[in-house]
Amino acid sequence: MTRGSLLVDHIGELVTNDGRDGDPLGIRRDAALLIEDGEVAWTGPARHAPAADRRIDAGGAAVLPGFVDSHAHLVFAGDRAGEFAARMAGEPYTGGGIRTTVGATRAASDDDLRATVGRLRAEMLRQGTTTVEIKSGYGLNVADEARSLRIAAEFTGDTTFLGAHVVPAEYADRPDDYVGLVCGPMLAAAAPYARWIDVFCERGAFDADHARAILACGQAAGLGVRLHANQLGPGPGVRLGVEMGAASVDHCTHLTDADIDALAGSATVATLLPGAEFSTRSPYPDARRLLDAGVTVALATDCNPGSSYTSSMPFCVALAVREMRMTPAEAVWAATAGGAAALRRTDVGRLTPGARADLIVLDAPSHLHLAYRPGVPLIRQVLHNGVPR
Repeated sequence: MTRGSLLVDHIGELVTNDGRDGDPLGIRRDAALLIEDGEVAWTGPARHAPAADRRIDAGGAAVLPGFVDSHAHLVFAGDRAGEFAARMAGEPYTGGGIRTTVGATRAASDDDLRATVGRLRAEMLRQGTTTVEIKSGYGLNVADEARSLRIAAEFTGDTTFLGAHVVPAEYADRPDDYVGLVCGPMLAAAAPYARWIDVFCERGAFDADHARAILACGQAAGLGVRLHANQLGPGPGVRLGVEMGAASVDHCTHLTDADIDALAGSATVATLLPGAEFSTRSPYPDARRLLDAGVTVALATDCNPGSSYTSSMPFCVALAVREMRMTPAEAVWAATAGGAAALRRTDVGRLTPGARADLIVLDAPSHLHLAYRPGVPLIRQVLHNGVPR
């Protein structure tokens, strides 16, 4: 790593997310940013920029915090393109294809799984994602859940144990026994490699009682709580997540007034995953309703081989603006500071002194272009820990 200070100047629009002056994006114009030892050391008007050892000229472009993707399933093997084609031909999404990926993942070597994670992580970085959470959930036995998390931990510190993704085929008639396995030997093997625990609380997966029991065991083992909730229909997941102090409840597609009230009165983030609705032809979450109620909203890709095989946060930003009634500013905040809140991270998702120097330079003058020019590769340069990638 190159040492010394680095100045990024001639920034036309700097998104800091400092929330000053009533602007959540904390936009500064004609700005500069100084990086020292991998952290943001100073931001301010370009005319007042301090001297530095090296310089990057942003050329009047917009500079944003790196995207924080707080929900991704990158440890898997196999391909479910045929399932996608069937959905596009009218077949409904049920979540049942997860078991197909489980079989392929169990049969894959460590090197094969590692190569898939590395490929997808590199895709994300090229598209501006500098922080990513990675879940297990395609092993569903003790050995494969533990190795999935061990491999994930090579790429991120935000790893999530999702042994309760679905009940695997060999336990189809014994769900209580599978819950016991998840809470016992599987959790013991997985916990050393995990920061979080998650459950798919949904019809066809785990009910509220099973989800509560699994999350409580995870909490007792020192893991933070996350939850897949209310994707396929209304259910108890969102309120269960709030009850258990979850950092985030994810999907939130089908919400009642009581669900929204619970979220609004809590520190739990609602993480919306529009790539899943796009890929399953399902109704999109009503982000406007959540935001107007005062709920903290994050955006994430849900990158996985079945229901959302995208690694692109810019694509999700554009979908959120077009399909979920978010403003461009709200969507950018949700994809950066919102994702950081969903991971309970204060060092990322912002460009203020003391934050990690994760930033993206757009090939555009404003953050507005992420939604204004959907599908266009607008990420000109990425800095991760202050290092150009």
